[in-house]
Amino acid sequence: MKIVLFDIDGTLIKAGGAGARALNKAVFELTGAKDVCAKFSLQGATDKSNFEAAYKAGLGRKPTAAQARRIEALYLKILPAEVAASVNGKKYSKVKGVENLLKNLAKNKKILIGLGTGNLKRGACLKLEPSGLAKYFSFGGYGGDLRQRSAVLRKAVEMAEKTAKIKIKPNAVFVIGDTHMDVLAAKEAGYHPGAVLDGFGDAWEIRKSGPEMLAKDFADMKPWLIWLGIRRDPKGVRRGTYICPDSPIEHAHYGRTGMDMKDVKDGIIRLRSLKHKIKGLK
Repeated sequence: MKIVLFDIDGTLIKAGGAGARALNKAVFELTGAKDVCAKFSLQGATDKSNFEAAYKAGLGRKPTAAQARRIEALYLKILPAEVAASVNGKKYSKVKGVENLLKNLAKNKKILIGLGTGNLKRGACLKLEPSGLAKYFSFGGYGGDLRQRSAVLRKAVEMAEKTAKIKIKPNAVFVIGDTHMDVLAAKEAGYHPGAVLDGFGDAWEIRKSGPEMLAKDFADMKPWLIWLGIRRDPKGVRRGTYICPDSPIEHAHYGRTGMDMKDVKDGIIRLRSLKHKIKGLK
């Protein structure tokens, strides 16, 4: 059994800034400070961390436990109207190709699909509702009580284990996000990281974080299925040293470079041989 965990904002959908607007309004109602979300980055963090950062941006100090609960309540009260405003203003969209990928994964009995998101659980539901994608997710990890994204991912896997009533090894967990923070969280948890570039993350930071799988979006489903080990790569099968589908890292490496691990080793050997020849000529 394999688990595929999806981030929400920028990975499944783009809510047109609904979350930031709702948080801005919640903090304004509490503190009188305007546009606090412009003072820090929301991407890749949990709502628990973002709510504290927003309050601190407004008043210069962290909220008390009671104030944090008040921010959360106000945010969830305001969010539905902001999501509706994005939909009505045609600023709400699904990431290209993601629904086809989810449909394909849902047909596979050896795959469990879940959420690994920094959103509150209720906030996640509200953001996903207009997309119709919520039906694909039977479990998840959320950022309401947890500060670290890696902890959110581990919680999602824990929920999956309860759902499937089996123990799931870390190398059977695949995480897809749109920021370098998603990639780093997956690595910290010991899971396979994949990322899309057409979200909210910085492309340079994402590449630097070293995801195993990287693509603009999900328009071409095949590379994602190969990375997940669901489909064999015909280019890889003809090479005796190219492992398919057991090594996601080799899948990703071959997809980007056209080289399997034997190609890399042969290149190193040739380079060393060339160095020895040059040294002999001196």
